[in-house]
Amino acid sequence: MFGAFVALLALVLAGSAAPAPPVTPGVTATRILLGSSGPLSGQTASAAGFLRGEGAYFRYVNAHGGVFGRQIQLAYLDDASSSVRAAANAQHLIDHDGVFALFSVVGTNSNLAVRPVANRARVPQVFSASGATTLGSDYARYPWTIGYLPTYSGEGGVYASDILARRTAKTKIGVLYQSDPYGWDLLRGLRKGLGAQAAKLIVRAVGYEPTAPSVESQIARLKASGATTLCIFAYGRFAIQAFVYADKLNWHPKIYVNDVAAASSTMRLNPQDTAEGAVSILWAKDPTTPRFANDAGVAFARRIVKAFLPGGSTSDSFVVAGMAEAYSLVDALRAAGRVLTRARLMAAVTNIDETTNPFLAPGIAVRTTPTSRFPITQVRLQRWHDGHWEPFGPVRVASP
Repeated sequence: MFGAFVALLALVLAGSAAPAPPVTPGVTATRILLGSSGPLSGQTASAAGFLRGEGAYFRYVNAHGGVFGRQIQLAYLDDASSSVRAAANAQHLIDHDGVFALFSVVGTNSNLAVRPVANRARVPQVFSASGATTLGSDYARYPWTIGYLPTYSGEGGVYASDILARRTAKTKIGVLYQSDPYGWDLLRGLRKGLGAQAAKLIVRAVGYEPTAPSVESQIARLKASGATTLCIFAYGRFAIQAFVYADKLNWHPKIYVNDVAAASSTMRLNPQDTAEGAVSILWAKDPTTPRFANDAGVAFARRIVKAFLPGGSTSDSFVVAGMAEAYSLVDALRAAGRVLTRARLMAAVTNIDETTNPFLAPGIAVRTTPTSRFPITQVRLQRWHDGHWEPFGPVRVASP
């Protein structure tokens, strides 16, 4: 009789116990698993520095206790800049690896392909390594996605503002752009920034396909247009070709080159003065810029590379930009709290006010709200001189 009573009491107590909290994929008491995709191989492999820098910063954080005792692990797969492979990678990371979130997927087309995959699964796709405006503006349709870089449309607007400020009676603009969402976004921003003057000032805009062998014919057409200002909205080898072909044609317009094509390693051309005087934007610190030679944030990045990125380059600007993204994500993870869920992470990344990121250029902050999902909306301008970038002028608003 007593045994039956004990058994009955156990059943009652079991039925009245509070239900166990739901398990969040990718999160345990000791680990947070993140996933990403990027070009570890192929012609755009230099951009994989984003992922290497992020991994190094997470290892630094882990060595100092992690986030609420959890170690951050970043698993990333090679997509060779193929949007099809990026989408497949995301599906694998979600379904097979069980990642908590997708972080810093590299490239515009890759992010656009990953976005529906992530949002169908209600998996955060946060701080994408792309400036595509749609990653911030289309949050009603894709609530689990947010970018990080200054928007390409905002970047194009900053170039427009500088062109108008320096305009003369002879100013004519030619534009080389990649014929895909990446290039279209920059071109739209330029036109919007020029406003009523766009139709008059832009004498020719010539696109190229990302699979094209070269942009030699496009540069020849732009020179023939009589343009005195050239906007290079290209990437990788196409940006290099644009500089080199213009020089071979003895054409020396005022050049604006978009951010993701402006890594110092890309700009060091032969002959040395090929890119002299070109202008781009700056948001993350370039460790090769003399002005940052004694900067505390750059010194911090170098220490992280030395300790946590064996064989890594302390002069890779992509690595430092990746650390900036990782720093912001760690801030967001801390703000999300000890009870970590995907919804709480999204609440944190859409309510961020970060002014202490040591890897961002002076005056650049990371700020978002649930209805303003553009983390970085300020940039500085920089000019290529004597083999390095030199920042100039005030902080500028880069609104999408």
